[in-house]
Amino acid sequence: MTSAHLPDALAGLESAEEFLQHFGIDYDPAVLAVHRLHILQRFHNYLAAAAPDAGAGTWQALLRRAYEDFVRSDARTEAVFRVFQRAQGVARVPLSRLVRSRP
Repeated sequence: MTSAHLPDALAGLESAEEFLQHFGIDYDPAVLAVHRLHILQRFHNYLAAAAPDAGAGTWQALLRRAYEDFVRSDARTEAVFRVFQRAQGVARVPLSRLVRSRP
């Protein structure tokens, strides 16, 4: 499968289980029950940082890495979502909110 066809092949996948099964990654249902959204968001973040022409092997490795992040850690420590980032004191404010417009 070429990297150009990979997003099309994944378009029909809806659950974390389906993604992990598609890439042949063994998983613990208990880990997935607690962290499914965190794993998928981390996978998305890893994909965003990957080379645009990354192939199926890279995508599989990134999903495995995202899953393993939550096998070894937890949602609060990994801080994938903004609510956990804020709890750790991380805040992102757009520059437009800091600059006063002149009348």
